[in-house]
Amino acid sequence: MSTSASATERRGIPAAAFVEDVQTYLSQLNLDANSALAFLQERLQQYRVVEMKLLAQQRDLQAKIPDIEKCLDVVATLQAQKGTGEAVVADFEVSEGIYARARVEEAESVCLWLGANVMLEYSCEEVTIARVYNWDVHQRRLRETAASTSES
Repeated sequence: MSTSASATERRGIPAAAFVEDVQTYLSQLNLDANSALAFLQERLQQYRVVEMKLLAQQRDLQAKIPDIEKCLDVVATLQAQKGTGEAVVADFEVSEGIYARARVEEAESVCLWLGANVMLEYSCEEVTIARVYNWDVHQRRLRETAASTSES
């Protein structure tokens, strides 16, 4: 049985320990039952807050998947049209609810909006590599987060 001071933390989340012998647990922490219950209820609330944050992060990432798939489709279309001499006509969102029409001829690169006023320009071939790599990084983080949450 480990005390809260020695409990392993992962990503700032204290590990939950199973209490086999309640009397020993209370003695080690020098707590009465009411104090221990209050401490455990507080810890449970902390776990619930972490869970809610992780679920919100997961929902946000899953909501981005359709946009990412659309972007990949556009890049694939641009690559397919490359060298044919045909222009691609596309409507794109300039701002929320405001669209512009563009005629794209022989696109060599695309710009990806990363957020936080950051945009990067990639060659069309490099975009697929970058997108797959970034997707993989997000998936690993989700798995690590889920694993650390389930370990608690």
